[in-house]
Amino acid sequence: MKCPYCSAPDSKVVNSRPSDDGASIRRRRECLSCARRFTTYERAQLEPLMVVKRSGLREAFNPDKLLRGLSLATEKRPVDEARLRAFAYSFEDDVQAAEIPASEIGRRAMTFLRPLDDVAYIRFASVYRDFDSLERFIEEIRGLKDQGEVPAEPDTDKGDSGPGR
Repeated sequence: MKCPYCSAPDSKVVNSRPSDDGASIRRRRECLSCARRFTTYERAQLEPLMVVKRSGLREAFNPDKLLRGLSLATEKRPVDEARLRAFAYSFEDDVQAAEIPASEIGRRAMTFLRPLDDVAYIRFASVYRDFDSLERFIEEIRGLKDQGEVPAEPDTDKGDSGPGR
């Protein structure tokens, strides 16, 4: 392990113990060159969550893409950025599968936004569902007002241009 103080390539482990309820190992190290001590954590690296696009292509989940879509939807709205960041960066941990359809990411994002801010929800939905007319936009707003829940996704295949894709 490279020393963070002097960049020497060698260090020795002074102490090692489980951390985070056994999810990682905390190691106390000492640099063999400058004798300063530092702490490192060792965690298992899991395979990334794969996103299945409508086209059938697969790519690794990127929480920054999801956060970017959520941030655009909540721009100039009274929504805490920390909540958006927590949702985006914990998303992969919450999914209990190796793959997830891109449409499911959008649906979960809409479910997350709905109780936070109606305007942000509609903004996200307008891109995610690719509204093609004013009538479709008004229909979504009415559904939001009448149902009080996330309306079902239409069966249209409009490509992969929505937020978080």
